[in-house]
Amino acid sequence: MDAHHHFSFAEYHDPKRMHWGNLRVWNDDLIAPGTGFPQHAHRDMEIITYVREGAISHADNLGNKGRTEAGDVQVMSAGTGIAHSEYN
Repeated sequence: MDAHHHFSFAEYHDPKRMHWGNLRVWNDDLIAPGTGFPQHAHRDMEIITYVREGAISHADNLGNKGRTEAGDVQVMSAGTGIAHSEYN
């Protein structure tokens, strides 16, 4: 994985890139084939994924599964909590 963070989030911290209001994360992630994000949890946020090239597969603990291909957008509401994974 090659992640490019636009501002501080998780392990990436840059004091010059903080306090962007309600927007919490904006990453450009390059995910190699067969790799991705193992199941992890979120809550109290909306997650929007735009795929520029290739495709990702999504699965969550609510039983949802899907594939988002280049040019498509995936929107997920984490609400009170959700665990999901995404793989190229």
